[in-house]
Amino acid sequence: MTRLVAVILAGGGGTRLWPASRRRRPKQVLHLAGDRSLFAESIDRLTPWLPPGQILVATSSDLKQVLRREAPGLRDENFLLEPQPKGTAPVLGLAAVVLQQRDPEAVMAVLTSDHAIQHPDRLQSLLLAGAELASAGKLVTLGIPPESPDTGFGYIRRGESLGEVLGEKAFSVLQFKEKPDGATAREYFESGEYYWNAGMFLWTPNRLLEEMERWMPGLHRVLTDFSHRGGQPAGEELASAWAALEPETIDFGILEHASDLAVLHAAGLGWSDIGSWDRVYHLLAKDGTGNAAQGGEVIAREATGNLIMVGAEVGKGRLFVLQGVEDLVLIDTGDVLLVCRRDQSGQVREIVEHLERAGLERFLV
Repeated sequence: MTRLVAVILAGGGGTRLWPASRRRRPKQVLHLAGDRSLFAESIDRLTPWLPPGQILVATSSDLKQVLRREAPGLRDENFLLEPQPKGTAPVLGLAAVVLQQRDPEAVMAVLTSDHAIQHPDRLQSLLLAGAELASAGKLVTLGIPPESPDTGFGYIRRGESLGEVLGEKAFSVLQFKEKPDGATAREYFESGEYYWNAGMFLWTPNRLLEEMERWMPGLHRVLTDFSHRGGQPAGEELASAWAALEPETIDFGILEHASDLAVLHAAGLGWSDIGSWDRVYHLLAKDGTGNAAQGGEVIAREATGNLIMVGAEVGKGRLFVLQGVEDLVLIDTGDVLLVCRRDQSGQVREIVEHLERAGLERFLV
C-alpha cells in the first residue's frame, strides 16, 4: 500500500485577512468559524486515518511555537523549518529532500493550513486516489468544480479522461491558468472544462525533484547540496544559499511547464479558501437580518449583508449599531478598525503593502 505523507503549508502571512491576520498571528491560527483554528482543523481532518508520523508541517521558526499550541499532538519531527519564506516551490523542494531521506517510497500530499473543508471524508478518498496516480509517476492536483466565474482563483483546464481511480474521476491537465479577468472567468465557467486551483497536490519526492532539475536548476543545486548533507540543515551555508534564491510558486516554477499532470474531480469537499473577508462572511452563520457577527453585539436597523468581527484582545462587550448600511466589512482589533465594502475586501492586501511602504509596520505585527 502507498505510504502517504501530508505536507501542510503553514508559513504564509494571510495578508488578505488583515487586520485580524498579522505576522505573529497569521490567518491559519485564527478562529474564524468556531473554537478551533484553521490550522488545528487541517490537522484534525487527517489524524483519524493518517498517523501523526506521516504529517510534516512546513513553516518558519517564528511560527512553530504558535502552531504547536494549536496542535499540541505534533512533535518537533513533524515540523520542517524553512530558512526564510521563498514561495511554495523552494519549500516543497526542501520537503521532497527530507522525505527522500526518511522514506524514498512515500507520496507527498501537499495540503493547505488555511482553507475550510466541510467534508473531510471526501478529502481522504481523493488523497488515496491521488496517491495511486502519483505512485505511477503523475503530478496530481485536486480540481474544485467552480461555483461561479470567480476572478480570485487560478484555473486548471482539464483534458481527456483518465478513467476512475479508486472511484474518483481523473483527467489529464491541458493548462494551468492564472487569475483571469471577469470576461475570461465567465468563459471558463460556462465551458465546463475548468476547475478552480485549490493548491492541493500529490507526487513522489523523486518526481518533483526531476521536474525541479529541469525547470528550476538553481533551486535544484541548493537542494542537491542539502541532500548530500543527509537532509540536515547546514547552518549558515544553507541560510546563505537560501537567501540567494528568487521567490517562486510551485505553479509558476514547475506545474505550468511539467508533463504527465493529472487532475482529480474534487466535487463535494465543501471547500473554501477563505481568501477574503467576503468569503469569511459566506462561511459564517447569519442572523435574521442577514448579518454575520463574531465577538460583538449588533443592533441592525434596515441593515443587511454586513460582517462584523471583534478581536479577542478587544473584548466581547463591543456594541455595533448599523443603520441603513449593507454589504460592509467591519473588523475591530483594538489598534485598527477596518471598514470597507465586502466586494472591495479583496483589496486589503494592497492596504498591507501601503503600510509597509509608509513605515507603519507596527500595525502588521
